[in-house]
Amino acid sequence: MRFLQLNSPTTLIHSSLILTVLALFNPAAPAQQLDQPAVIRGIDAAVMARVNGITSYSVTEHYTVYHGADQTHPTAQMTVKTTYSRSTGKSYAILSESGSALVRHFGLETLLDNEKKINLPGNVEHSWITSANYEMTLKPGGIQRLDGRDCIVLSIYPHQKAPNLIVGALWVDAHDYSIVRLEGVASQVPSIFAGTTHMMRQYANINGFAMATHARAESSTFLYGTTVVAIDYSGYTIQTKSTK
Repeated sequence: MRFLQLNSPTTLIHSSLILTVLALFNPAAPAQQLDQPAVIRGIDAAVMARVNGITSYSVTEHYTVYHGADQTHPTAQMTVKTTYSRSTGKSYAILSESGSALVRHFGLETLLDNEKKINLPGNVEHSWITSANYEMTLKPGGIQRLDGRDCIVLSIYPHQKAPNLIVGALWVDAHDYSIVRLEGVASQVPSIFAGTTHMMRQYANINGFAMATHARAESSTFLYGTTVVAIDYSGYTIQTKSTK
């Protein structure tokens, strides 16, 4: 009797056919059912672990503004050094800037001023992505892959309207519930002259905490057309309770 070699083409073909037949009669197990209350509790815990764990940090933020259909040539740019302290909030130091002075002054500098106010102690708590500020509902589809991570996706709706609160979707890491991505529209326009603002922010695990790496906001108005602000974050230095 002649035996087939293990690495022969015929053996590989037969093996492939066997695996195919077995797969037909042994369907994959159904996706794991997620417990919505447990997921929400996990998100709250992850956010509070970040809030309580980080005492201060600094990061370089690069802002780029595009206007109209041209998203190749920036209208204005600004690089700032951002310093955050849990006890005092955020402060900014402009490192470089270029482009339209009007856009930088009335757009980017105003944006930074608003961020200072939002991040003041007593204000920042209302922006946390927690069940105290948002209604959260699991979206169908189970675990999804995003940025190389297993993620749980939820619909989020703020309990109150504000320009910095989002109606949209939240992706969290399926293992530790840290934020991976946030995307949606501002629940309130900042003025009667502004249109709907679409916002997105990506996060990465840095020193064990979810930290922003890229953000984008796009708005359109009848008077000014489309404006896009992109932000890239780099060079984090994080101080925690254990490092102080």
